Amino acid sequence: MKRISVYVPENATILAVAPPYRLFKAANDFLAASGQPPLFEVEYVGLNNDVATDDGEYSIKTQRLIKDISTTDLIVIPAMSGDFDIAIQANMQAIPWIKKMHTQGTEVASLCNGAFLLAATGLLDGKKCSTHWAHFNQFREMYPKVEIVDGSVIIDEGQVYSSGGANSLWNLLLYLLEKYTDRNTAVLAAKYFAIDIDRNTQGAFTIFTGQKEHNDKEILLAQNFIEKSYQERLTVNALAETVSISQRTFERRFKQATNNTPVEYMQRVRVEAAKRSFEGSRKNVSEVMFDVGYNDTKAFRYIFKRIAGITPIEYRNKYSKVQHTNLQ
Repeated sequence: MKRISVYVPENATILAVAPPYRLFKAANDFLAASGQPPLFEVEYVGLNNDVATDDGEYSIKTQRLIKDISTTDLIVIPAMSGDFDIAIQANMQAIPWIKKMHTQGTEVASLCNGAFLLAATGLLDGKKCSTHWAHFNQFREMYPKVEIVDGSVIIDEGQVYSSGGANSLWNLLLYLLEKYTDRNTAVLAAKYFAIDIDRNTQGAFTIFTGQKEHNDKEILLAQNFIEKSYQERLTVNALAETVSISQRTFERRFKQATNNTPVEYMQRVRVEAAKRSFEGSRKNVSEVMFDVGYNDTKAFRYIFKRIAGITPIEYRNKYSKVQHTNLQ
C-alpha cells in the first residue's frame, strides 16, 4: 500500500489540491474494477484541521495533522495563491517535516507554483525544477540555487518532482501513477479525467513578454529594439553597436539580465509574434514565417516547435480564432 499525503498548504489553491486526492482515489477504483486490491492510501494532511483556500472562498478538512505523521511514501505540495513570501511564511512549520520525511525516503512532488514551497525546503538546491511559466523570473530571483527549466511540464530529479503550470499538474500526477502502477492504469486515468497524458511542454501556453525586471538600461534598450525590429535581419554585433557596447560584453550582460542569449531572445520574440498571427489571421505558415523574419521553413519549424512545444501547423489548428482552409 502506497501512502499518499496531499499537504494542504495555508493559502492553498483548491484547483490544485483536489486533483492528486481524486486521481489516486480513482486509481483504486480502476484497480478494484479489474479485480485487483487497492494500492493507494490517500489523505489530506496539513498544519490545521481546517485549511482555508483561495482567500477563504473554500475550506478543506484535513484527515491528519503533519505533526502526527512519522512515515509516508509521497508528499504532494499543491499550488498556493497570493503573495509567495506570505504563503511560504504561513507554511514555515511544514518545511522541517517535509525535509525529515524526505531524509527517510519519502518522495516529494510539487504542483505548479507549489515549487516555491518545495524550493524553500532546500531539497531543490543544485537541481532542476519546473513551475508555472508566469512565475519563472520571480522563482529565479528567490531561489538562485535552483535551475528552473523553461517550459517543462514534468521534472524528475529522483524522489523530488515538479510540474509546470495549471493543468500541467495532471501530467505529473499521471506520470507518478504510471510509475506506481502501470501504463494501462495511467492511460485509463487520463481518459477518465480527459487529460493529454504525453504532453511535455508548457510552450504552447506561454505568453512571452520579455524579461525586463532588471536595471541594465542598455540591455533594456536592446530588448525594445528587438521587439520593434524583429522582422529585420538582426545580428548580435549590430545590436551591441546600437547600445555602444562590445559584442562580448553585450552578450554577457544580456544573458545576465534576461536569462537568454540575444539569439534566444530574438527567437522567442519572433515565435511569440508568430503565435499571435496564427491566432488572429488567415495567413498560412509560409506567410507568417516571412512576416516574423524567417525565410527558411525548416529552421522556422524547428525553432517554433522547440519554443512552443508543437509545430506551427499544430499551433494554428489548435488556437486560430478564425476560419482557415490552407494550412501549408
